[in-house]
Amino acid sequence: MMDLLTHNAKETRAFAARLATQVQRGDLLLLHGDLGAGKTTFAQGLAEGLGIAAGVTSPTFTLVQEYRGGRLPLYHFDLYRLGGPDEVFDLGFFDYLEQGGVVVVEWPERLGESLPTERLDITLSAAGEAERTITLLARGARHTQLLTALEEQA
Repeated sequence: MMDLLTHNAKETRAFAARLATQVQRGDLLLLHGDLGAGKTTFAQGLAEGLGIAAGVTSPTFTLVQEYRGGRLPLYHFDLYRLGGPDEVFDLGFFDYLEQGGVVVVEWPERLGESLPTERLDITLSAAGEAERTITLLARGARHTQLLTALEEQA
């Protein structure tokens, strides 16, 4: 587990960009946090770190956005409006895990019992007006390796 504090959105994006240098094909990053916690800001930093030029926006109304043109494709899901795992399955969510990109999910709680066991849980929470506490918890061998590499990079 890794905890850190960012003081503004720029620092949150910069940390996510640093994480992006360590991600590999098939990695699953789950973004937990309340509305306004900085989940989309984090996803923007990941895209920047992957070298994706397109501006990342919250996919709330489209549910998934695909971003290409960087080191790896980024598949950005926002499950906020979904009722549960059946609706997530209908989106083809699990197919995206096999497409060779990085999958980022906002509101992963909607996956319920079908939540993949191999993942990196990232929890963002407000620690002040612009400050965010970011907690990373690796689950599974690949994501433990990812977190270790990130810690060594610091």
